[in-house]
Amino acid sequence: DGLPVAVCSVHSQVATVAAAFHDAAPTARLVYVMTDGASLPIALSDLVVAMRDRGLLDGTVTAGHSFGGDLEAVTVASGIGLAAHVLDADAVVVGMGPGVVGTGTRLGTTGIEVAPILDTVAALGGTPVLCVRASDGDPRERHRGVSHHTLTALALAGTEPLVADVPAEATVLEGVRVVRTPDGPSAAELFDRLDLRVTTMGRTVDQDPLFFAAAAAAGRVL
Repeated sequence: DGLPVAVCSVHSQVATVAAAFHDAAPTARLVYVMTDGASLPIALSDLVVAMRDRGLLDGTVTAGHSFGGDLEAVTVASGIGLAAHVLDADAVVVGMGPGVVGTGTRLGTTGIEVAPILDTVAALGGTPVLCVRASDGDPRERHRGVSHHTLTALALAGTEPLVADVPAEATVLEGVRVVRTPDGPSAAELFDRLDLRVTTMGRTVDQDPLFFAAAAAAGRVL
């Protein structure tokens, strides 16, 4: 029934999406579906604990080989179904736990799980929202600007997800529906208000503002 589902490729995006979503829709219920693309126990995530403490998440579902959520699902598809029909989610954020496996090659990363998840959301009648991975602080060229993780996932996906118009490169991505980002506080302001510390690969919001701006924009679209 059009349930909006944001799909992330790294764990730190989940907290940023949740913070921006809660700011934009403070009474809406958000559920996190954690995939098995990285760490398997949800208890390893300090961010999930912090998000629950601050009221950013109304439930968690661990899918596949991951475990320890409020509910556990065999697949991401059934995890989204549980979020919608058992945990009464108004919106869902899907992404792996802490860590990500990658070989530095185009296809050798668990981040490309984003493609089949986007397609699954669309096939189930939901509204897929892609959280773009972008960076102006990552020393690796393949992740600067819009990351190759996002570009590869879009190349593999069969559906056209909603994408916020942050960063600017998102407006020229192929196979997406660009949404003008609603106005809202910056990621740094959100984290300060919530007393929440979020890093990506050890970098703070001040060290990689584009990464967090893109994730916050996805949260507002959600």
